Amino acid sequence: MTVTRTKPRLDTAHVRDLLRMMLRIRMFEEKCAESYTQEKIRGFLHLYDGEEAIAAGIIPLLEDQDRLVATYREHGHALARGVPMGAVLAEMYGKANGCAGGRGGSMHLFDAGRNFYGGNAIVGGGLPLAVGLALADRMQGTDATTACFFGEGAVAEGEFHESQNLAKLWGLPVLFVCENNGYAMGTRLDLTESETDIATKARSYAITSEVVDGMDVVAVEAAARRALQTIAETGKPYFLECRTYRFRAHSMFDAQLYRPKSEVATWREKGPIVRFQNWAMQSGLLHENDVSEIKSQIAAEIAEAVAFAESGTDEPVATLTQHVMAADRPDPPKIATPDSMVETTYRDAVKSAITDAMTRDDRVFLMGEDVGHYGGCYAVSKGLLDQFGPDRIRDTPLSESGFTGAGIGAAIAGMRPIVEVMTVNFSLLALDQIMNTAATLRHMSNGQFGVPVVIRMATGAGKQLAAQHSHSLEGWYAHIPGLRVLAPATLEDARGMLWTALQDPDPVLIFENVMLYNRQGQLAENAGPVDIDRAVVRRAGTDITLITYGGSLFKTLDAAEALAKDGINAEVIDLRSLRPLDMETILASVARTHRAVVVDEGWRSGSLAAEIGMRLAEAAFYDLDAPLGRVCSAE
Repeated sequence: MTVTRTKPRLDTAHVRDLLRMMLRIRMFEEKCAESYTQEKIRGFLHLYDGEEAIAAGIIPLLEDQDRLVATYREHGHALARGVPMGAVLAEMYGKANGCAGGRGGSMHLFDAGRNFYGGNAIVGGGLPLAVGLALADRMQGTDATTACFFGEGAVAEGEFHESQNLAKLWGLPVLFVCENNGYAMGTRLDLTESETDIATKARSYAITSEVVDGMDVVAVEAAARRALQTIAETGKPYFLECRTYRFRAHSMFDAQLYRPKSEVATWREKGPIVRFQNWAMQSGLLHENDVSEIKSQIAAEIAEAVAFAESGTDEPVATLTQHVMAADRPDPPKIATPDSMVETTYRDAVKSAITDAMTRDDRVFLMGEDVGHYGGCYAVSKGLLDQFGPDRIRDTPLSESGFTGAGIGAAIAGMRPIVEVMTVNFSLLALDQIMNTAATLRHMSNGQFGVPVVIRMATGAGKQLAAQHSHSLEGWYAHIPGLRVLAPATLEDARGMLWTALQDPDPVLIFENVMLYNRQGQLAENAGPVDIDRAVVRRAGTDITLITYGGSLFKTLDAAEALAKDGINAEVIDLRSLRPLDMETILASVARTHRAVVVDEGWRSGSLAAEIGMRLAEAAFYDLDAPLGRVCSAE
């Protein structure tokens, strides 16, 4: 609803709704706990018991267009948002009729139709996602709000601080809701935080913040109304710290040795349901028969949900890999016949690709460290700030996890961000968001959410840069299902891969070797999008196949010419795509030459070269006339 008043209207109907919402969550979770002991629910089970007032007081105030990001303790959030109880329970049972097809389980409930972006098993992992969702709404001109729920344990994570800063810096409509239950798993807050007033941390980022009694549903609703009204008026973030308590274990196997039973008993006496129910009955707004009727209705709904879940089927093993990547992708681009050629550099080819994409599609924007006023660390985006403005050439703080996660969120919400991470070394700070969100969301949500983000980064060894700026980690990322990993080596690929990547429904990582930026050559004036799936034979040969990519391509071509002087005719394959690998082209070449060497700038141990070599051993053993070889970086 649009919040037009800051005080709850506590008439009989609303009081009944609030109590029903809290009882519905409580009674449902009691059934979940029972099902867990019966081994009908497996894995982790984090119950919301004691915290119901927060979901009940806030979530019904959200409009349909508003977005909700939850935590792994999200059953209450899902029910309050309107996700059907049967679909929630079936998901917890791991059944195909669950709200995420049984793929997410208790910690990962999703419902795209209700803008419910699910829980996140990574503490604090949903915060950058929420920032990105709100950024997309801001850039698209909607008046939606993103509500982001998280526990107090998340405030120790860097992603918390990075997200608070970005939300305030960019003036984004995010309602941050900290459900402070006093314990991060089994460690009391004052043992882990030097400042236990969490709202103070948000105020340090100049975000309007307040503390509310999370056990009082009326106080929570009143605070939420103030927050949502303020966000509607200002478009800026708001922070609520809801102080609450969980009556049950952190998760169902937790022995709770870290707190006395008397502490739990004391908190139960002032729990949100007993407190509100007693007040409502003493005030004459509800009577005993009203409460009995509510409980009876909920019990019937739970019985239906159990029947729905238990009638569900497990997903067939044959389809378990469905939704790792999108089934439907655009057709490969048609390559225009080259016209007149111009002299250019790899750097300018990349810049031309970005310029073209931003001109063709208003949803495309570039974000990253120093991409705007500085012009990019490698001068790729120099001049683009003047051309497109600060909204679309967006300088970010030095907070790789935060802004990469924000780019992921913006992509989910319909934008087409190009996230630039300055170097591959820095990308390790964003690895959580890349691997645990971008690469997994489509599969965990059963195809409900895709992440069409493009992440660019410089890779490879430079000159006198020492160990921390000389890595080639693209092979690491090629290990991760759910990603596409590209390594453009030629001017044509530097110019053409980006647009094709932006049309892809899945996350695409583009690794640009630092030693290529100054490389000069001829490029067609009408150069445009290129295929990103196929390897290319850059030099035909008959005696040996040299397999390489990126910055090593031209070194390998030089090596092939040197071999030719010795009478060895080498074929050179440019992989172009590191995930997925085009093994068809590789195998066809080896079938002709009967020998293979992989040239890979990554480290030898656990390398991409090792992967290709093993695949050749599996599929082309009888085509080989000599042992496989590889040339890798020294360790």
